Amino acid sequence: MKRLSLLLLSLCLAAPVHAQEPVPAAKPPEKLTSNVYGWDQLKPEPTKTGSRRAVLDGPTATLDKLHCHVSTLNPGEQSGEPRLHLQEEIIIVKEGTVEAVSDGVARTAPAGSVIFFAAHSVTCLRNPGPTPATYTVVYYYTPLTPKS
Repeated sequence: MKRLSLLLLSLCLAAPVHAQEPVPAAKPPEKLTSNVYGWDQLKPEPTKTGSRRAVLDGPTATLDKLHCHVSTLNPGEQSGEPRLHLQEEIIIVKEGTVEAVSDGVARTAPAGSVIFFAAHSVTCLRNPGPTPATYTVVYYYTPLTPKS
């Protein structure tokens, strides 16, 4: 009985020590460097509303995160339900027409337009036209961007 008590005591004392071992820190992501992203190199991934081409996503020398992708919305489709964005966002309409909704206000943006969504806006995009609408999305996180 005494041996069993000593064994249990040693296991109980060893467990917290093991649980407190430092976890190796994850290597921070590589900072983005200068590059050219050719249209033919950006492979479209189908989505339920059109397609999406990933361009870049990562930290830079001055930003916590820089993100860019190109989306195509099919006619009548919406980018998703309106949602709160903590960061600023810039959208450049390449072709078609996009309806930009910010905090319940809808504005029409034809090809060549630039849309700016301020931080803390509730936003979504919709294609009201008869042809696909393609646009580039750029957003970024700075040290001042809220984390949640």
